[in-house]
Amino acid sequence: MHTPVILTKAFFISLFSFTALWAGAQKKKKTEQDHERFFRVGAIAAANINSIDGKSFTKDYKFNYQLGAFILINPITRIGIQPEVHFAQSTSTYSDDAGQIYDDLRSGNNQVKAKMDVIKLIGLVNVDIGSSQRVKWQVGPQWSMIINQNTGIEGNANEIFKKGDFSGVTGIWIQLPFVFIGARYEHGFTNLNNIDNRDTWRSRAFQVMAGVTF
Repeated sequence: MHTPVILTKAFFISLFSFTALWAGAQKKKKTEQDHERFFRVGAIAAANINSIDGKSFTKDYKFNYQLGAFILINPITRIGIQPEVHFAQSTSTYSDDAGQIYDDLRSGNNQVKAKMDVIKLIGLVNVDIGSSQRVKWQVGPQWSMIINQNTGIEGNANEIFKKGDFSGVTGIWIQLPFVFIGARYEHGFTNLNNIDNRDTWRSRAFQVMAGVTF
């Protein structure tokens, strides 16, 4: 198992353990500060740890970045909605198996990296965990638009990925007085292969994030 995947899983286990301890502590000490505000805005910075499933790509995860902004609205005591917009960078490396499917996805005998710049539109539902309103489970859809893709292959049309990608997102959000931390997993449902149907390409990513709220 690759080191990035091991580190990511270790982080998620630690985060969920911390969440459980946090929620338990709130049962013993419940103050007015536990009540979430009706409206928040904020900014997000995240490590985007992504990969693309398919024989044409290696199975390892790549570390990239993601920046975004959000609005958090809590119309119901324990349920909120959170629309977000993000700019993200994703990379992947063509597999040695790609030559068996697409000869044009190779540059000589070298593996070639694909790079994408992506705008993500996310709509999340937040559900409070435990008695505190500071720990939230998040789930919702995501629509990603590829605004730039670079395969680096000479003579390639450079449009091997479809422009749009529909995904599902879930994660944990811990709201502190002025900042937050969290982690998410996103799973793509769209076949990103814009060449033909010989291989299916789907995106996957983990995000480890932090930011400020107002």
